[in-house]
Amino acid sequence: MTKPVHPIYNLHFALVCLSSLLFSASFNMLIPELPSYLTSIGGGEHKGLIIALFTLTAGISRPFSGRLTDTLGRVPVMAVGSIVCFVCGFLYPVLSSVSGFLFLRLLHGFSTGFKPTATAAYVADIVPRGRWGEALGFHGICFSTGLAIGPAIGSTIRMYFSLNTLFYSSSFLALMSIIILMNMKETLKVKQKFSFSILKISRNDIIAVEVLPAAIVTLLSYVSYGAILTVIPDWGQHLGIANKGLFFMVFTIASLLIRFVAGKVSDKYGRVYVLNTGLVLLVIALVVIGYEKTAIGLLGGGVIYGVATGILSPALNAWTVDMSHPEHRGKAMATMYISLEAGIGLGALISGWFYQDVIDMVPAILYSTAVITIMAVIYMIFRTKTPVKYTGDVLIEGEI
Repeated sequence: MTKPVHPIYNLHFALVCLSSLLFSASFNMLIPELPSYLTSIGGGEHKGLIIALFTLTAGISRPFSGRLTDTLGRVPVMAVGSIVCFVCGFLYPVLSSVSGFLFLRLLHGFSTGFKPTATAAYVADIVPRGRWGEALGFHGICFSTGLAIGPAIGSTIRMYFSLNTLFYSSSFLALMSIIILMNMKETLKVKQKFSFSILKISRNDIIAVEVLPAAIVTLLSYVSYGAILTVIPDWGQHLGIANKGLFFMVFTIASLLIRFVAGKVSDKYGRVYVLNTGLVLLVIALVVIGYEKTAIGLLGGGVIYGVATGILSPALNAWTVDMSHPEHRGKAMATMYISLEAGIGLGALISGWFYQDVIDMVPAILYSTAVITIMAVIYMIFRTKTPVKYTGDVLIEGEI
């Protein structure tokens, strides 16, 4: 008798995907308008900090979110991320000074430090190993849909309504994400009650060494994303694109179209093959975006960039889960996301420091991030060929 296929597309999976869509739209709908807003309140020279501060606290909180995910449960940790987004949307209109704004960017970063870590662990809990790539790819489609519609909706709200309306709309989407989480079933079998001792982090709690290959590739490949978030709103406007969210919508839609297929391909042919393809496309995309000096050229480069990230993201998530220990899956995902936030933060900080509102610097910044991505390609070629992974409770070795 043929063994029945596990139904991964069930109610729990649908709820976590919808919650992630609303969550990602909530924080990303602000991104295109924040650089000009910061300039309007007198902090234009600090544009690189918009993303850098956000990713700093996201990265710092990852070890804690990973530990809490493995002890308190997946759902409570996901809820914390959405609650932070809800609160910050109401605080932006209140803390309207430069220092207040930068403080909120720090606070807002805790949202992505918590929710994605627990979400990835939750998906891995409810999906069998052989379909992790497919499931994480489909979840990535939903998360990226939020990333795509968020900037477009945010810029449209800003064009017709006040900036405060944009902030409150961000809070509303976060609230919807919270309501969905309230109806989700916890998947962690052995849970602990909260105590402050859980928050004591040792050196061994910060990094899951078994997933370092995925973490290194993640860091190097996401430096470019930090630069994109920092300079593309101004670059697009310079090239005649009125809606600052259009580039983000184009590249994210391209990412959506490839993610589901990429996840299945990585399950069938292996993560390494898919990752190498994505990295090469990422280098090409960055060169095209920096070289083209027309709106059409920029959006065309955005399509290639979207395809590249759509290939990389589910493969990196699945590769991390492949190499993780089942009892420390939260820590493993936190390690990968620490690298992601570090890459984005470094890209934003360095590009902002070089940019300084000098528009002619943008191509050089993008070419530099392409070089860093080439370093990831080189690492994949010369890395150790026998990473460890776990199948149930049995440790095995081999090419993943």
